[in-house]
Amino acid sequence: MSESIYKVIELVGSSSTSWEEAAKRAVEEAGKTLKNLRIAEIKKLDMRIEDGKVVSYRARVNISFKYEP
Repeated sequence: MSESIYKVIELVGSSSTSWEEAAKRAVEEAGKTLKNLRIAEIKKLDMRIEDGKVVSYRARVNISFKYEP
């Protein structure tokens, strides 16, 4: 069995429709430039409010990927 090292980064995704979509966008955007994504962990959810109405959802996501020097 081989041993591996993983790096963890934090991203914030946003969406006008849902927290799920915000998290999904963060992961998919990371996948465009990072290889071997492994785990995504939702760390925090919040909303942006304007004039008393929710205008966007935000998801703070930790994403791990295999570290290859």
